[in-house]
Amino acid sequence: QVQLVESGGGLVQAGGSLRLSCAASGGIDSINVVHWYRQAPGKQRELVGTLITGSGRTTYADSVKARFTISSNNAKMTAYLQMDSLKRADTAVYYCTAELQISRRVYIYWGQGTQVTVSS
Repeated sequence: QVQLVESGGGLVQAGGSLRLSCAASGGIDSINVVHWYRQAPGKQRELVGTLITGSGRTTYADSVKARFTISSNNAKMTAYLQMDSLKRADTAVYYCTAELQISRRVYIYWGQGTQVTVSS
């Protein structure tokens, strides 16, 4: 059974750092693309950033540029969202979604979400 499991959320003070993980399992050949989204209470879901693993190309929302970094480790079938210089405005539930290569086909999966709370 294919799964995408997130971890690493929690409570952190403003200015601090957290690293979220997004681990894929279940007969996956590779992670092709990773997107990280977030949704704050009362707000629409926002695309935080994207990583195309083959090229290493990343794009980020202006609100997180130069503070957040997306990376991946294909050997571990895991993607990461490194969040530095956190602000209260970064408080949200963070979701990863990935395009997974499985037996020559590509499938899109979502993680369950992980809460990040930034305190002042």
